[in-house]
Amino acid sequence: MTEREHWGSKLGFILATAGSAVGLGSLWRFPYVIGTSGGGAFVLLYLFFTLLIGIPLFIAEVLVGRSAQKSSVEAYFTLSRSYNWRILGWLNLATTFIVLSYYSVVSGWALNYTLMSINQFTKGKSPDEIRSIWTAVYSAAESSVFWQAVFLSLTGGVVYSGIRKGIEYWSQIFMPALILALFGLFLFSMPLPGFGQALEFTLAPKFSSIDSSCILNALGMAFWTLSVGMGIILTYGSYMNPEDDIPKTGMIIALISCIVSVIAALMIFSVVFSFGFPASSGPGLIFQTLPVLFAELPGTLLISTLFFSLFIFAALTSSISILEVLVANLIEVFDISRHRATCYSCAAAFIFGIPSALSGSGLLFPEWPLLYGKTFFETMDYIASSWMMPLGGIFCAIFVGWFMDRRKALQEFTQGSSWRYLYTPWLFCIRWLVPLAIIIIILQEAEVVDVTKLF
Repeated sequence: MTEREHWGSKLGFILATAGSAVGLGSLWRFPYVIGTSGGGAFVLLYLFFTLLIGIPLFIAEVLVGRSAQKSSVEAYFTLSRSYNWRILGWLNLATTFIVLSYYSVVSGWALNYTLMSINQFTKGKSPDEIRSIWTAVYSAAESSVFWQAVFLSLTGGVVYSGIRKGIEYWSQIFMPALILALFGLFLFSMPLPGFGQALEFTLAPKFSSIDSSCILNALGMAFWTLSVGMGIILTYGSYMNPEDDIPKTGMIIALISCIVSVIAALMIFSVVFSFGFPASSGPGLIFQTLPVLFAELPGTLLISTLFFSLFIFAALTSSISILEVLVANLIEVFDISRHRATCYSCAAAFIFGIPSALSGSGLLFPEWPLLYGKTFFETMDYIASSWMMPLGGIFCAIFVGWFMDRRKALQEFTQGSSWRYLYTPWLFCIRWLVPLAIIIIILQEAEVVDVTKLF
């Protein structure tokens, strides 16, 4: 049996795991969900859920992975010796598969915008004209499928190379580069006339805007920006070294994720309000607003091309973590090589992602929005983010809080950590707060209870 590969350094694990969320989670999804979910009230709920649910779940998933030295399907079986818990591993697998199928479509748009930037697509155009280009990109069927395939090929190439030579190596290069580029663009956006309005919209909560959708979206975003509920952290945790500090690592990654997400939102909404764009533009927000900012800066070609190139690299750090869950589980469950598992996973995700790629064109399933109220792309995003991730999270919490051996959980939490005193409050959160909060929110979405009366 091949010896299990491990991260080469603590920094490598932190950058790879942070990259899993800071990619499209922070740059693409976070700003547009803020815009459609009420602004500052959503951000406040998101931070609350991150602290009380996201971080405890992050730690729980790492505990399971490092303790079992397996990926999700086999990890739950190894620690429980019950085939029933393997179902949770398969739920993680299904979630990552759905997410990868439409995530690669978004990343494909970024590849398209990189080529467009090289060709100076903003030159001589007004802000409204630049913004309208997104409609053409979204509705272009053939190019969406083509760039989706290209991006999945890039993702597969990284995962194909393994942990240290693939995932860790590229994460250490692209994550620092992306963060530097993001902070640079944030500084450029501060003098814009809409910056003050962006601050108010993003950070000043208006509790009247809280509804069931806002609450559920905030919970889903806490899962997205820490990559919990999908088996990603569990799988990455299985590659951790025994001496690594799990609770401290969770706090560091959560802090990085929250800071980057808020800065990305402030940068984007500065442009939105400066040029009078609607804040609730949906999934295309980043592709509509940032090119307008780039067109106002000197060296538009260089800055725009650089950003979307780095955006692709950040997207890769996210997509490779998603793909790694599929690959690692296929290797362990079906005893196949990493190379074959990678090819099978990419091919399946590409085929299932085609309807998402064609959502803007209406060529496939044109009746879908009428039947389900959302495009196929939006439906997959909603099912994975608002239902499958929370369900994966609540069952993980139940497993670690009530079924995992207490001595083993304590050993994994405290080993290599100077924060041993946090074990008891963490266990309380995992046993009670996390399941209760997720159950209440699911009941709210099902219209069984009305949580908004609390605000």
